[in-house]
Amino acid sequence: MRVNRRPLVHISGAGPAGLAAALTIGKSGGQAVVHEAHAEVGGRFHGDFQGLENWTTPGDVLEELNALGIEPTFEHTPFRELVVYDPVGRESVYRSPDPVFYLVRRGPTPGSLDVSLRDQALASGADLRFQDPCRHLPEGGIVADGPRGSDAIAVGYVFETDSADGAFAAVSDRIAPKGYSYLLVCKGRGTVAACLFEDYHRERIYLERTVALFQEKAGLRMRNERRFGGMGNFSVPRTARRGPMLFAGEAAGFQDALWGFGMRYAMLSGYLAARSLLAGTLETYDRLWKRRLAGLLRTSVVNRYLFEKLGDNGYSRLLARAGGARDVRRWLHTHYAAGFWKLLMYPVVQRAVRSSRREAACGMEGCDCTWCRCQHPSHARP
Repeated sequence: MRVNRRPLVHISGAGPAGLAAALTIGKSGGQAVVHEAHAEVGGRFHGDFQGLENWTTPGDVLEELNALGIEPTFEHTPFRELVVYDPVGRESVYRSPDPVFYLVRRGPTPGSLDVSLRDQALASGADLRFQDPCRHLPEGGIVADGPRGSDAIAVGYVFETDSADGAFAAVSDRIAPKGYSYLLVCKGRGTVAACLFEDYHRERIYLERTVALFQEKAGLRMRNERRFGGMGNFSVPRTARRGPMLFAGEAAGFQDALWGFGMRYAMLSGYLAARSLLAGTLETYDRLWKRRLAGLLRTSVVNRYLFEKLGDNGYSRLLARAGGARDVRRWLHTHYAAGFWKLLMYPVVQRAVRSSRREAACGMEGCDCTWCRCQHPSHARP
């Protein structure tokens, strides 16, 4: 009698990319084994709020996730208004009839994106193995174990507050060089942070300036605040495949180079990697992610280059121009779209906007490291 065995897939990392892959595998009749270095999901986060962007496609991000088999059981609050302060403190209010982003929480707490994905993956039959880092995948699998470089860092506080719900941002090289600061408040909890793209060693100073700005301009009030920090990296890889291993999420460099939004890219790439693996057509993965993400990633690199050239005077002009848009979501969609002239600029710009992320590729034949640790001359960076 012939016995049909469920295909077994090993996944390194229980972040959004790895859990989306595990959920996809389970719903398709396979068996996912997820190896996670931390003791629980969301180990890199502290209950901080993040934005699940909703402007890179005309349709709603929650509809896209549903189409991937990911149910929005996590807490998600739609925000249709954003208040932004320019380098001299001028306020601009941007609105859209549709959600610009959904506010979600990260970390190992109930209601977070991470816990919701964990529960859905477990319900699909996934085997989650915590405190079990996966350094080798000799038979292949999916690598989704997070960033491998610091192209930007975030430093901030999570806190309790009696302030009204709201989303605020500020751009100024004095408070967040080449980056931005943000304040997110929802239902008595809040997150305030500075996202820095350079001058990391003065992070404490920039965070103090960020808090002072939002105290003055937005009436920030914090109780029981707790410090947190994080990092991110971006890349437009030539390939997200190494032999029988497929790289997803930030392990592949899939992150918006301009503002650092990456959760949507992570879940989508995890889904695509799982589908390619289950179909036994690993070579299709590069084609699939490039069709959906390559244009966005290349455009974000060009946007990052142009933004870094603006300086404080340029930031003010950019914010004023965005303020003239009736629908900020549509304005953002236009500026994130892979337009002809931005794609034309990309080959030149990519040399100026260099990521600190190391490539996953390895020159050693037969390497099965989930992140290459081989001591080999071809792997050395110039």
